[in-house]
Amino acid sequence: MNERSIHHLLIGAQFLTSAAKVTQCPTDQGYEIAFAGRSNAGKSSAINRLTQQRQLARSSKTPGRTQLLNFFTLDEERRLVDLPGYGYAAVSQQLQAAWKRELAAYLSTRQCLRGLILLMDIRHPDKELDRMLLDWAGERGLPVHILLTKCDKLNRGPALQALARTHQALATRPGQISLQLFSSSTGVGIEECEARLTHWLELAIPLSDG
Repeated sequence: MNERSIHHLLIGAQFLTSAAKVTQCPTDQGYEIAFAGRSNAGKSSAINRLTQQRQLARSSKTPGRTQLLNFFTLDEERRLVDLPGYGYAAVSQQLQAAWKRELAAYLSTRQCLRGLILLMDIRHPDKELDRMLLDWAGERGLPVHILLTKCDKLNRGPALQALARTHQALATRPGQISLQLFSSSTGVGIEECEARLTHWLELAIPLSDG
């Protein structure tokens, strides 16, 4: 496959299954890329924009709707995973604790997981639960690519400043962490994100993370 093939795989993505627990996930083989983020970070919207399918990942104006691990097939051995949103105050503490357990279990045990796309609202990046996910990924040595979403809400200058500040805040963290601007509404950052997915799904020559 060449580098452009990821685009065709994404637009052909299909829903596979949902899992309430890691033990209900599909067979642990092939390649998976997981999408994670706070409930208001625009995770489902990003997946829908990347796949050019409005309803592939369920998006809602009510944060916290995604409560399952949702799997989408790209081909016979490659999948995207929409992880439960976290940090929504209206959800009970008991349910939030359950979500944290399943997120931790998935990120620590899933052998086919090749990378984590972590979405942060550019206006409110690097919150406590975001850092928790980065800790889990760092412990396992899992690469993380951060999408600073909703960058269209800021002018270009402030958006670039937010990108620089977040980069600086994460500079001392161990592990492979990269980040970019992203907007599901305008399409900013689509090609850069596709390139990262291409690399992790082993469809092309590896990227240089300089």
